[in-house]
Amino acid sequence: MEDIQEFATKLFDFARNGDVTLLEYIAQGVNPNMVNQDGHSFVMLAAYNGHAELVTKLAAAGGDVNLLNDRNQSPLAGAIFKKEDAVIEALLAAGADPQAGQPNALDSARMFGREDLIERLS
Repeated sequence: MEDIQEFATKLFDFARNGDVTLLEYIAQGVNPNMVNQDGHSFVMLAAYNGHAELVTKLAAAGGDVNLLNDRNQSPLAGAIFKKEDAVIEALLAAGADPQAGQPNALDSARMFGREDLIERLS
């Protein structure tokens, strides 16, 4: 059991660190929408930690850019919170829904005074 937990931790660390090695495991059959104990997917962790390139590649490999975590938060809202503009662009290009989650991305843009995003996400 510990080996499985160590393997899963390694995969989630790849996402957190923007390590594209994660994509090799997905190509070998790892679920691109696997979630950790907090419901954070690979896309969520990559987005929250500012890894736009990995977000784009995960989406292309089947990662769901609208998959909410256990707190009903979306990767897009998280990227807005973290002011990760390149990630915001990557998520929108991959089809992220500004209405997904609570607070949703539009609510987050309003909360953090992101006037540049409010009209775009409306």
